[in-house]
Amino acid sequence: MSAKNIRIEVMRAIEHKVSDFIDQFLIPIEDIWQPTDFLPDSQSDGFLDAVKQIQEESKELGYDFWVTMVADTITEEALPTYESWLMDVEGVDQHGENKRNGWAKWVRNWTAEENRHGDVLNKYLYLSGRVNMKEVEITTQHLIADGFDIGTDRDPYKNFVYTSFQELATNISHKRVGQMAKKKGNVLLGKMCTIIAGDEMRHHLAYREFVKSIFEHDPNQMMLAFADMMKKKIVMPAHFLRESGGTIGTAFENFSNCAQRLGVYTAMDYIDILKKLNAYWQLDNIRSLNDDGERARDYLMKLPSRLERIATRMKHPEDDYQFKWVDANGRL
Repeated sequence: MSAKNIRIEVMRAIEHKVSDFIDQFLIPIEDIWQPTDFLPDSQSDGFLDAVKQIQEESKELGYDFWVTMVADTITEEALPTYESWLMDVEGVDQHGENKRNGWAKWVRNWTAEENRHGDVLNKYLYLSGRVNMKEVEITTQHLIADGFDIGTDRDPYKNFVYTSFQELATNISHKRVGQMAKKKGNVLLGKMCTIIAGDEMRHHLAYREFVKSIFEHDPNQMMLAFADMMKKKIVMPAHFLRESGGTIGTAFENFSNCAQRLGVYTAMDYIDILKKLNAYWQLDNIRSLNDDGERARDYLMKLPSRLERIATRMKHPEDDYQFKWVDANGRL
């Protein structure tokens, strides 16, 4: 049997667990928070006063902060790309008799939860008055129109490694942005980012559980998929950002410098996520590996130390790059 057919069989074998995963890691629509729980009530007589308060509080937050906020928001807003990508993964089927496929149901429900993040952050940016919303909108449209290649193809094993990693990375970023906002007295934004981070953590816990289940059925190919993803490096959606007039990816390096300077998401965070995944999936305890699987495990177990040596030599320059997203008067 080919590796592809084995992957499909494994996906079918654990599909019966997906309903439990949905119940465990997602929240019913009627119970979960909505963007309007955090934003001023546009039907209220006090709406304009509430908006003014947001704009006053937003003045305390500096240039690098707003660049990071914008990039986080745009990344969340590109959700159509992520859903269409995952719906095309082997074993995920929403057509014909399979329209109630458990994996497709997971992707739809996960998408529905994620959709609220870009919604609330976009509205907050608009109300804050601190960013050039048209430039933000242009970048968002580019990111969706350009699409991306995250190195996973249609392989569910690689895709679930990617989502396990990426969801924890977004948890870290949103959580730290929220902490910074709160320190500057912006309680509303702090709460907003913190609750988004909580959603991302639940999603991370689910995807890492998917991978754990696959390891139980197909340890060799799952180990090889994990190693392959780490050799290519986990490419975050922000890697494909561009501003108006730019080309794919041209905005990423400058955004990354901002995030590093702020300490929102760093090279050490990348390494820490890898360590956490290695530990949770108990790579050192997995048995019945063939020679290729053993080599892949050895690579993954040694990788954090190798990356730490590289990270200690990395420098992130102070630069004068001016993003079109944040107006010149946003540099405080």
